[in-house]
Amino acid sequence: MNENMDTQKTNTPIWFWVAGVIALLWNLIGLMAFVVQMTMTEETMAALSVAEQEIYKNMPAWVWVFFAVAVVCGVVGSALLLMRKKLAVPVLILSLIGVIGHHGYLFFLSNSVEVMGAAAIVMPALVVLISIALVPFAISFKNKTILR
Repeated sequence: MNENMDTQKTNTPIWFWVAGVIALLWNLIGLMAFVVQMTMTEETMAALSVAEQEIYKNMPAWVWVFFAVAVVCGVVGSALLLMRKKLAVPVLILSLIGVIGHHGYLFFLSNSVEVMGAAAIVMPALVVLISIALVPFAISFKNKTILR
């Protein structure tokens, strides 16, 4: 059994580990952003423009739920990737659903792009693209039986 596990380890490309660590760090940054936004003090909120304050104050609870699902599942899914667990696939799909729900609101149902300009498009678009890329990445390694 140990010989089989050693063989599987050597068949895992180094770039899998590099991508997995980058994915985990990326998602930890997302989790940190979520915590910062959820725990924003009155003083921090006051430092924002009135229009930005309105975006935060008017954000529906369901958007925060999508945000939480996106970041928590992103961190857990990335950690599962590094543990080579096939459970990473559905967890990363849940993260993608959370990202789509959260950023769908920001892009299409709020005035955040109007208020914050191009910055409100670039970073969220990058988040969406990375979340999309992680799903087929995980599926491909599941199909190669690297994820068990």
